[in-house]
Amino acid sequence: MRTELPGITMKSPLMPASGTFGFGQGYANQYDLNTLGALVTKSTTFDPRVGNQGTIYAEGPSSTLNAVGLKNPGVAHVLAHELPWLASHYPDLPIIASIAGETTAEYVAVATQLSQAPNVAALELNISCPNVDRGGLSFGVDPAIAQAVTAAVVQASLVPVYVKLTPNVTDITVIAQAVAAGGASAIALINTLVGMRFDAKTGQPVITRGTGGISGPALLPLALHMVYQVHQAVDLPIIGMGGVSSGADVLEMQAAGATAVAIGSANYYRQQAIPNILAEYQEITEDHHAANYRA
Repeated sequence: MRTELPGITMKSPLMPASGTFGFGQGYANQYDLNTLGALVTKSTTFDPRVGNQGTIYAEGPSSTLNAVGLKNPGVAHVLAHELPWLASHYPDLPIIASIAGETTAEYVAVATQLSQAPNVAALELNISCPNVDRGGLSFGVDPAIAQAVTAAVVQASLVPVYVKLTPNVTDITVIAQAVAAGGASAIALINTLVGMRFDAKTGQPVITRGTGGISGPALLPLALHMVYQVHQAVDLPIIGMGGVSSGADVLEMQAAGATAVAIGSANYYRQQAIPNILAEYQEITEDHHAANYRA
């Protein structure tokens, strides 16, 4: 069960995906967070963000569409409240602080501050954000931009930087190779896919802003394929995610090449998702010798 990532030793390969677990307080009422291999925080920007308004969730076939909009309290609040709470209650739990921004300068500012927190073991660089300097183009869809922001954050950070990739690209291996060249210590994938739903009665989008990110079990085959592609293309540890909702799904992620696995939307619809998925994973590995599943 012991799992190694750059800068982190985990007691199990499982962690929550950023954006689905907040900073842990809500789930701490359900179970002991020391069950986690690591905790990935909500993506944090420099200033607080209220997120999108109106309808931000819609259920679909084996999936959820969401447009939360990076709602978070800002880096100063996270440093003053969220991280100290985690350090006080879970001093031995590895913390991966997810960061986001609209400019390279914002990413660097957030990375500089969060990487100095004593209980932050690594940063997750979320490059699915709109780059305002390039007209809203996501940092993660242009190899040159992805490499440049990765290099800037790596230079500013005191801890290893894991880069989270968007699947909304033609060839994800090109982006993976770019962030590897920028100095990434590990790669996390996939983030949500862009999608829409419409109200059959009105013909209008059910999400107020129109589009949102698709998550849930329907993503698993797509995520497995992309994890497998990146595993073949770069020599970096991979945190695999996307549609994982059972112990068997974790084994599939490892077979595709993932070193660790993140659980996302299952945290919303399955009670005590990560402890239960971990128990299933342990049972399967004991029965079938998990080493045979690793790519």
